[in-house]
Amino acid sequence: MTSDTAPLLADALATGTLVLDGGLSNQLGAAGHDLSDELWSARLLADRPEAIAEAHLAYYEAGADVAITSSYQATFEGFAKRGIERDRAAELIAASVELAVDAAVEAGRRGIGRPLYVAASVGPYGAMLADGSEYRGRYGLSVAELAAFHRPRLEVLDLVGPNVLAFETIPDADEAEALLRAVRGLRTPAWLSYSIEGDRTRAGQPLEEAFALAAEADEIIAVGVNCCAPEDVEGAVEIAARVTGKPVVVYPNSGETWDADARAWTGRATFTAEQVEGWRASGARLIGGCCRVGPEAIASIRRTLTP
Repeated sequence: MTSDTAPLLADALATGTLVLDGGLSNQLGAAGHDLSDELWSARLLADRPEAIAEAHLAYYEAGADVAITSSYQATFEGFAKRGIERDRAAELIAASVELAVDAAVEAGRRGIGRPLYVAASVGPYGAMLADGSEYRGRYGLSVAELAAFHRPRLEVLDLVGPNVLAFETIPDADEAEALLRAVRGLRTPAWLSYSIEGDRTRAGQPLEEAFALAAEADEIIAVGVNCCAPEDVEGAVEIAARVTGKPVVVYPNSGETWDADARAWTGRATFTAEQVEGWRASGARLIGGCCRVGPEAIASIRRTLTP
């Protein structure tokens, strides 16, 4: 993304292990930004875009090779609820990629010479609903209806030209099938990352079946899991690598638990550098963190993977 001479992300994953960023909301919250809106971090695309670029830069400087954009909940339907017209919504969705690119360029100016990449976040349908259904799936929509929901946003992101589309926190194999339909014909490759519990998707499908959907999909350059407990990652990595033969991406939560009633995280963090080594040994090629994983943890991952 930042250099015409940088290897394609698929090629980089084939030859080594890359560091992914941490939770964008974590960094934005730490900087004092209110993310309680239904649009979550996507609200700042209109209100404080510079804050998003600063958060991406913090992760690049901490050691991330890949930054995930703020488009997780940036959808035409979600923006419409806020009275934002379609043309403006398309501009904001595109801006999510542009801000990450700006951060990568600034990181280069500050002396970071390694290739830096941008992954355009594509969250599940449930993220737009903002009612917790993104962790359950089974929305009552057909695969065709879900594909029709996702395709317009994918087209906008594809035109801006990120290195990869990040289909992330996908709770349901049916929605994964919809995304595989929606991405066909686009020029940008994608990774497919499920949100899981144990050895099943959040909707309850066995991971062997869920990952098998992507095994023959040329558009998918990596598969994996995110927004899950660190303890569930190693087994999922083994399944993903075995079933698909593709590089594996992993970025779990810190290990703390979200209390929806109290709107607070509880418990203790269980994310450790020792786990990271195990994930790499099991086949993970792109490793980072999700909720409650900040720049300090990404710096630790960087040191672990590139001592």
